[in-house]
Amino acid sequence: MSIMSTDGVADGDEPKLNLQSYLPYRMAVLSEVVAQGLARQHLNRFNIAIPEWRVLATLGAFSPLTAKAIGQHSRMHKTKVSRAVTALEARSLLRSEVSPHDRREINLWLSEEGQALYRQIVPLAHAYQAEIVAGIDPQDLETMTRTMEIIFQRADA
Repeated sequence: MSIMSTDGVADGDEPKLNLQSYLPYRMAVLSEVVAQGLARQHLNRFNIAIPEWRVLATLGAFSPLTAKAIGQHSRMHKTKVSRAVTALEARSLLRSEVSPHDRREINLWLSEEGQALYRQIVPLAHAYQAEIVAGIDPQDLETMTRTMEIIFQRADA
């Protein structure tokens, strides 16, 4: 199946949108399918939902951060970040402290328990990535990565 459609004009000269060949739609569906596969691993094993996983992974790599910075880095809406932070704090996986530079901001980082969970999740994330790209030619993966970066930059502009 080609990702490029024809001109999108049907017999009656009315434009149609073939979702199966419409790249933004296919990328959104692919993203959801990949995320759900990862979520099944983390939900079943650690009882962690996707937004919580993203906050945990972001803090594991870039601590300390404010909730706003987590949202910017992970591309999550502030409401999702807030709910995920609340859930992680309730499980004692995060620590928080009022910023000494701006009393309106709260700095967040992983607690010892959160760091231990992060250390368990990282190899699983790498293994999941290896599983879903297994058998794909390395040059194709490199091309896909470059192409995704170009699309990301253009869509973000």
